[in-house]
Formats: sequence, C-alpha cells, structure tokens
Amino acid sequence: MTSPDDIRVMVVDDQALVRAGFRMILEAEPDLVVAGEAADGEQAVALMDTCRPDVILMDVRMPGVDGIEATERILRGSRDTSAKVIMLTTFDMDEYVYDALRAGASGFLLKDVPPEQLVDGIRAVVSGEALLSASITKRMIEVYLDRPPVADPPAALGSLTPREREILVLLGNGRSNLEIAELLVVSETTVKTHVARVLMKLGLRDRVQAVIFAYETGVVSVGKKHISPR
Repeated sequence: MTSPDDIRVMVVDDQALVRAGFRMILEAEPDLVVAGEAADGEQAVALMDTCRPDVILMDVRMPGVDGIEATERILRGSRDTSAKVIMLTTFDMDEYVYDALRAGASGFLLKDVPPEQLVDGIRAVVSGEALLSASITKRMIEVYLDRPPVADPPAALGSLTPREREILVLLGNGRSNLEIAELLVVSETTVKTHVARVLMKLGLRDRVQAVIFAYETGVVSVGKKHISPR
C-alpha cells in the first residue's frame, strides 16, 4: 500500500536486467515506490503523465532517444514537472557529464553503486541536494568550465543581495548547507532559505544548476574562491 509521502521513482534503462535489479533494491525500501519503467528516452517522456515520478533514474546511453535528450524534453520543455533526474552511467568519467547537467540532471550515480548509496542518493535529490561525486565535480570544473565567463551576465544576477551572492559562491564551491551554515555562523534553516531564494531569483532548478551558473557567469572560476567584482 502506497502513501502520499512515498517517493515515486521511474527507472529508465535499455537493459531489462538492469531495470529489474534497481526495482528489487527500491521495492525493499518502505518509502520508495517504482512508479514505472522505460526502455528508452522516448518511452520515458511518454510515461511522465501516467507515472508522475518524483525521481527518474535515467541511463545516459540508450539507443534512439538517449538519456540527455530525454532529460531535456522532460525538464526544459512545456511539461510542468518537479521531477529530479539522476543519470546512471557505467564510468565515473562519462564524456556526457556536462551535457547531462546542462539538460537539468540533478546528479550522477554509477550503475554498480551499492544499494544503500542508491537509496540515499534518491532521498538526497528529493530534499534538494546535489548528487555529484568528487571526480565528476572535478571533471566538470576543470574540463568544461575552465573557460572565459559569458560577456553579458544575466540580469537576474544583479537581483541577488550581497549575502545571496555569497551563498551562490559557496554553492559553486560545492559546499553543503551544513558547511555553509558553519562558515557563515548561521543556522542551517537560514541557509536553506537563502539557497531557495537564490534558486528562485535565478530561475534555477537545483544546486547543480547553481554550480553551473556560478562558473559560467564568472561568479566563481577555477582557482578563485571569492565573489567576482562584476
């Protein structure tokens, strides 16, 4: 019997055995419900309205519509959804990391991740946390974001208060809410409020998008750990 508080998960992978393995892990948890399965990105998009998932476990590489395109269609199209997408990959240094994050994914997990890390990761993205391993974060920063910032930063950046800009820098540096609270000597609840306002003002879905925004606009850059004077 399901509860309104259950986390609804859609599993998207072209391999039936992989889907079955994830289903077995998820159904063993009292608060996780497998809302549906899809064998490719096209099917995942088509099932959104009936499955209404809170989290989508999305394989990056699939024949036809791959995980990146499916994520783009689901999160950036006209579809109104608050679903979080966790990309599934075989290799930690997948070449499509940045494209997937730009498409709106909330993080990555390896397909052979231990069961407890899988379920913890699902709960984490539902609570608003990013899900990026240290190696993926390092790759994203050093390979993709070590480039000149955009010439004309979005006007929304100017709407942030000094404290919110500081929060954005710390998000860009990968700090958790607890770490930010300790650094700024405020409560974690206060940090959550600031983070929510930053995301709202900048029109961002989650912390991962905030990291990308911070680097692309030059608020944070490789080797720079302070607020940009721009």
